[in-house]
Amino acid sequence: MTMAFIGRAGRAGSLCGKRTLLIDKGARGIASAAPAIQEYPHHNLPPVQPRPTRREAIKNAKPFSSFLTDTFQRQHDYLRISITEKCNLRCLYCMPEEGVPQSPPQHLLTTPEIYLLSSVFVQQGVTKIRLTGGEPTVRRDILPLMHQIGSLRSQGLRELCLTTNGLSLHRKLDSMVEAGLTGINLSLDTLDPFQFQIMTRRKGFEAVMKSIERILEMNRLGAGIKLKINCVVMRGLNEREILPFVELGREQDLEVRFIEYMPFDGNKWSQGKMLSYQEMLDIIRAKYPTLRKVQDQKNDTSKTYEIPGFLGRMGFITSMTHNFCGSCNRLRITSDGNLKVCLFGNAEVSLRDILRKTNDGNPIDEEAFEALKQIAMNRRQGISSAQGPLGGTQHEQELLEVIGLAVSRKKEKHAGMGELENMKNRPMILIDEPSPTQRAFTNIQPRLSNSHPLPWQRTPLHLFSTALPRNTATHRLYSTSKKPSHSPSPSSKPSPSLESAFPEEQPKLTHTTPHGTAHIVPITHKPITSRTAIAVCTLYFSNPTAIPLIRSNSMKKGDVLSVARIAGIMASKRTSEVIPLCHNINLGSVGVELAVVGGEEETQERKEEGGKVQSMRWAGTGQGDAYNWRQRDSQSGTRGKQEGEGREDFGRIEITATVRCEGKTGVEMEALTAASVAGLTVYDMCKAVDKGMWIGDLRVVRKEGGKSGTWVEGRSVGESVAGTLSRE
Repeated sequence: MTMAFIGRAGRAGSLCGKRTLLIDKGARGIASAAPAIQEYPHHNLPPVQPRPTRREAIKNAKPFSSFLTDTFQRQHDYLRISITEKCNLRCLYCMPEEGVPQSPPQHLLTTPEIYLLSSVFVQQGVTKIRLTGGEPTVRRDILPLMHQIGSLRSQGLRELCLTTNGLSLHRKLDSMVEAGLTGINLSLDTLDPFQFQIMTRRKGFEAVMKSIERILEMNRLGAGIKLKINCVVMRGLNEREILPFVELGREQDLEVRFIEYMPFDGNKWSQGKMLSYQEMLDIIRAKYPTLRKVQDQKNDTSKTYEIPGFLGRMGFITSMTHNFCGSCNRLRITSDGNLKVCLFGNAEVSLRDILRKTNDGNPIDEEAFEALKQIAMNRRQGISSAQGPLGGTQHEQELLEVIGLAVSRKKEKHAGMGELENMKNRPMILIDEPSPTQRAFTNIQPRLSNSHPLPWQRTPLHLFSTALPRNTATHRLYSTSKKPSHSPSPSSKPSPSLESAFPEEQPKLTHTTPHGTAHIVPITHKPITSRTAIAVCTLYFSNPTAIPLIRSNSMKKGDVLSVARIAGIMASKRTSEVIPLCHNINLGSVGVELAVVGGEEETQERKEEGGKVQSMRWAGTGQGDAYNWRQRDSQSGTRGKQEGEGREDFGRIEITATVRCEGKTGVEMEALTAASVAGLTVYDMCKAVDKGMWIGDLRVVRKEGGKSGTWVEGRSVGESVAGTLSRE
């Protein structure tokens, strides 16, 4: 009797089943007879492992993947995947009226490729995947794809969500729930059918409402779908519908989220059209004064509120006025396989091209996918020791390295409103559309060899802003930047693709936003280092009266040098109270030194040495007007002399302030404050005898610590030079 083993295939099409059955091919089962299928003997089955307790699960939990953790310690466990560029609506804020060019089919991710990328990210710690578009429901194989991704729940996936316009959702919702759908974000910007047609340039309001009703009906039956209705608010178009949307939550368990109008290419954004979060809040509070804030979750993108007595809630997505970059845990994969670490960033890198190396650069179809699944089955049966969805090949390691480096380059926050308004950005519906130049650059490259590359060849150098002379087109790069390349030689400068993908940042003021609003620079992410700053300034006297009085401590106001020293130290500790955008720093030490230079003693020394001393008769006004020495010598940088007369004849006080601390930001401002206030104190105590005093040359001459290391006036100092200077 011929026997055969078969496995019940999982939702991902796995060849290994959850239960192994023994089939007798020589017998035929009929409805009235006993079935010819018998369970495999229990004594040959592996023992069932008890489910670990919550405490054990926490104790044995693996650390979060370093590939998905950026330099600001943000852990990215939320992946958004665009599965199509197509959409059946033409919303005003999303797509230009004339539409957008579509990518060739071979450039888009196939269903197996989307599943494989999802597997890689889930294995690295992603717990939530959201399918977006375009409009994801227009993809023909959306249901099989969702079933495959849903099978990743056994590997750690907790949430499978969908962002949709709801136009055809009601026809596919039941199967999606069976696949494991847990949440739906439904885009709806108006409750007026006529206004709907204006804003979307299409009909279909009734179909969208039918989808919402179907979701609520399934939730009443226990489906447990989190429903959020996203409404982009535009001034002069739909702000009057804020209150009707709020009313939706009176008796329905849903959340309406009001989104600030954001700039994307072709949507004719202007600040005048944008209704801010605070304005929307004021509109709601005017009618519902009991509106109250709800505690947000760690990585929430919206600020959530509720009205007592209402079943639903409302939220505000404030990307333009109050960014939530500090808690961002989201990554994006575009429909053609580019990884985006920020929605508003231009730089992208292709994961698709690395993935397709396993198939000689060709799209991974079902046949190629079956071969990869065979590798996975061999691994589970102990035939192969390869690890990971791609069989633990060098390509999978390269994929992880590219992901890790891209995530590590994620900025602390996206550009401000002024920069976003003027920044060339793609249409919202098109997460990525490479330029013809970039496509040509990609297509002319030779295929990679199947031989194992050297370690340095596996390093994804294309992620760095400066490139080494190597073939970089194996990773397709994309940017909306149109900055031309003036590189005369490919071997001497980065390629145009690299320059456009990761352009060098232009210098900019850190204390102001692009539209001029002042803000304090965040330093929470910076490491604590030893910081030192030295600042100097000089007070020049306009007559010879003050110096002898200072030296003999005969000023009526007291000891000039001691009082000035104490004043400088006290001032440095209160710098943040005087200069509004400075941080309040715990200083380690402050030293202020005042050196009296010139005056009668110096004149007497020069006479004793036989030197010629010339001086002008003091007119006695104390204003300094009779002495024209305010001009600077262009060569020496000090005040020039006129007809042989020198400022040294009347003396000066040279002030040096040294400030040190262990902190996250520099102490240059504290040193400058100490030096300047010490000079002002000298001026105050001596003004009775010399009203023509002049304070100048205030500057920082040395700083140490922080990202820029050691700096000395007039030059940047590297570590090797810094060591030399410290021994001087």
